[in-house]
Amino acid sequence: MTVTALARRCGVSRSTLLHYESLGLLRRPPRTAGNYRAYGEQDAARVQQIGVYRNVGLGLSAIRGLLGRPDSDAAAVLQRRLVEIDAEIETLRGHQRAILRLLRRSHTLRRYQMLTKDKLVSIMRAAGLTEDDMDKFHREFEKAAPAEHQEFLEFLHIPADEIAKIRECSKA
Repeated sequence: MTVTALARRCGVSRSTLLHYESLGLLRRPPRTAGNYRAYGEQDAARVQQIGVYRNVGLGLSAIRGLLGRPDSDAAAVLQRRLVEIDAEIETLRGHQRAILRLLRRSHTLRRYQMLTKDKLVSIMRAAGLTEDDMDKFHREFEKAAPAEHQEFLEFLHIPADEIAKIRECSKA
């Protein structure tokens, strides 16, 4: 069969087969009278075996070392790969736990450091601002930067209906 036919049969690209051939994973096949590569059933079986090894995460150099060895040698390499995968999974689980801790900590910090409407009003009153001063603040904010005013009010965790009232009064 041609390189294209072998590629289709094995579910790989033509360039993959040529790469395998250049690395010595696949033998250089004889040529037909038309100078086409002529692969046989053994070649198809070898490409499929390479695919099995690739699917378990082995690199091409490890696969090269395995091809042509007895199954017992392959089992030892696969056992090592299994140990590597276990270590990778444990590392990823460690990353997962660390991210969860950071997210929990971040959420806790946000909850305690959150500026609320009540805190802001208290600060503004402590600074000597009256209700009229605060209304003027919102009017000027709404006039100068309406989108940012909306975002600021949302940041204060004010309910949507109250935000609508504040913004409506600010436009008057």
